Amino acid sequence: MNAGVIAQRLGISRTTVFRNLRNPTFVERRGRSDKGRGLVKPYQDYIIKRWNEGCRETKIIFEEIKQQGYVGSYATLTRYTARLRECQGLKKRQRLSTVRLPKIVKPSRKPLTPYSVTWLILGSSDSGVSESEREELVVSLKAQSPSLREGIELAENFISLIRQRQQEELDTWLTVAYNSILSPFHRFAKSLLEDYNAVKAALTTPWSNGPVEGQINRLKMLKRQMYGRAKLDLLTRRFLLQI
Repeated sequence: MNAGVIAQRLGISRTTVFRNLRNPTFVERRGRSDKGRGLVKPYQDYIIKRWNEGCRETKIIFEEIKQQGYVGSYATLTRYTARLRECQGLKKRQRLSTVRLPKIVKPSRKPLTPYSVTWLILGSSDSGVSESEREELVVSLKAQSPSLREGIELAENFISLIRQRQQEELDTWLTVAYNSILSPFHRFAKSLLEDYNAVKAALTTPWSNGPVEGQINRLKMLKRQMYGRAKLDLLTRRFLLQI
């Protein structure tokens, strides 16, 4: 398998693939150290102020914020001002407009992403919003489109079914999900029906195979650390030493 295929399947760049292949040991993926601290972020208030005043020349704004300590590149600022143009409906190279444009306002909260929306629907306490804000956002999302509303309601009902162990509601939910026009829910319901007895048992019995699955994942991790070359005696020893 060549580097291009690996990069495509894993969703990473070919440079990252080549760097990992040259490394003698497995490199664990690390999160960005500057996550949430973009170079433009400290100057957003000033940029939006100048933009609303009518200064839509990125070069001028770039020179102004450089004097204030901006150390990022011109391309980084260009990507940010391109989003400002998009918000006002301006074309890429359109500088002036005879129509009065709406003012740019900095959002009071972080923009929603598929990841953050998932945790909102799950009702996670780590989502960073209060319960009333969460409910308001979910209602707003449901109003966006019928398909989104159906997906959110199916997800909410399934979460409630699992958390409250409502075994009597399982068959109804499976029927609705299986007949849904949303293919992810249709496929999910189909997979649950193929293993119906086990799914039903999970809602009716107090036992769980979670600890067993955890040990299996740990064993797989040890095997991957040795690139699958370890014999059974070495794997057994490493596995037992970490218990």
